[in-house]
Parts: sequence; C-alpha cells; structure tokens
Amino acid sequence: MTRKFCIWICMFFSVIVSAQTIKIPLRKYRVAFLSDSLKETSGLCFLNQKLHTFNDGGNPNELYHIDKKTGKIIQKLPTSFPNIDWEAIATDSTFIYLGDFGNNSGKRQDLCIYKLSLSQNTKDENFLKINFEYQLPKNYEPQNLKHDFDAEALIYHHQKLHLFTKEWKNKATSRYLINPNASEKQILQKLESYKTNFLVTDAAFYDKKLYLVGYNKKGNCFLFIFDENSDGLFFSNPPKKFKLGSVLTIGQIEGIAINSEGLYLSSENISKFIFNRKPSLYFVPFSALKEN
Repeated sequence: MTRKFCIWICMFFSVIVSAQTIKIPLRKYRVAFLSDSLKETSGLCFLNQKLHTFNDGGNPNELYHIDKKTGKIIQKLPTSFPNIDWEAIATDSTFIYLGDFGNNSGKRQDLCIYKLSLSQNTKDENFLKINFEYQLPKNYEPQNLKHDFDAEALIYHHQKLHLFTKEWKNKATSRYLINPNASEKQILQKLESYKTNFLVTDAAFYDKKLYLVGYNKKGNCFLFIFDENSDGLFFSNPPKKFKLGSVLTIGQIEGIAINSEGLYLSSENISKFIFNRKPSLYFVPFSALKEN
C-alpha cells in the first residue's frame, strides 16, 4: 500500500467520523424544571458569573437571574425597552447585548440589539439601540416560516457581535457581523453559511469553539460544536455533532450558556398531543462530551 493511498484512507475515515452524530440523552442531565414564569425561555447567558434568562415576544421585558443548581428565579430585572421578540443575549466584560430580532414572518423592519452596561440598573434609560437589516431581501411581504432571515443566536467575539440565522427555508445558518458601537443602522452582509439541517435557536462561544443548538421539523434537538480556524471562520471544517433527544421528552432547546464547568441548556414549555413538557434547565459537564 503506497504512502499516498494510506493518507487518502486516513482522510476518508476522518471525514466519516466527523460526520457522525453522537447521541447524548439530555434528559438525564436535567437540573430542574423552571418556573411557569419562564415558559417561553429563549436564551441563556452568564452575566457577572450569574446565570440569566428571559422570555421571548409577548412576555414582560425582564431579565431573570436564576439559580444554576435549582433553576429558581433569584431576581427579576425589568428593562426600559420593549420586548417585541427577544431571542438572544450575549455579553463582553462591560456590556449586555439583548437581541430583539425574532422574525418568524420575515417582514420586520425594526430589527435591533439593545446594549447596556453590566454595571448599571437594567431599567436605566441610558442604553444604545443597535439597528440593522440584512442586505437581502428588500421584499418585506409576509413569508411566515418560509424564509432565511430569522435569527435567535448571538455571541460577542473579537470586539464584534456575531449573529447566526435561523433559516426556515434552507435549514442552514449564516453568520453576520455587527459593530457593537455603531449608532447608525447597519446593513449586514453574509460571511459564511453551514447546512445544519436544523433550526438554530442559540449560540455560545467558549475556548475557541462555537456551540450551536436547535431542533429540526421532526422535533429532534441537536448540539453542533465548531472549531474556529486561523482565519476566524467557523464553518470551514465539519463540526462535532450531538443529538440531544426529542422535544417531546426534553422540550424545545432554546438557550445555551457555558462556563468552566460545562454547558447549561434551557428548553421552553411544549404541549403537543398528550405531551406537556415543562420548561427545563440542563447541565452537561465537559466530560460527558469527551466520553463520546
């Protein structure tokens, strides 16, 4: 067997292994059921090392500090800006970024991110509203659940905000950069895309890795982990893929936050047929990912 052929074989099996989806029974990692006040929990983030969540549109414009071991609400933090459709939260060492860019219908023209200081009262009127729109489309006719310009995932990395789309049509995700200091409206241009075959509902970045979670039309939930390359791209190599379970057993995964201990995930309440799954908080230690 020639050396060249051996290298080809190794590369082939490397691709096969990387394409495999590993099963993690997320249900066994449930920490607690969340309060009924968090039925539509839509994201997670550590703010000053404290775990926070929030509900999406149609709910109070509040952040919730929750106990990471019991899921109980420790403190409610009202804000001074509206909750049209909050879908994601991110932070750097100084600021909170709260994404009001849920866009199921595809017709919103008021997409934005609210930026406020970590040190200030969340109800302080001193905040920056970061307005943006996608370079395409210019057509704002309703396309409910049939377009690629919805989003529920946001991270802060390299002094920029990175938005990841929830693409109903293509079943993929695309990355867009947002300047966190700009006061004028920004026109976003696509940087890269990846065919996830599920709807991305949240993102986190930790230790040079991008974590994406979401679900597909069959109701299966997934976690994909991407390595950032030297050019700052996430989707140049295949991710490590995990299947977490069905929304009928674990709920619809909507949030992910990571610290040195592992991954925290949250799911919103789901009622379908005879199934009624309460909103839940999960914790997956890094060791559980390495064992698979």
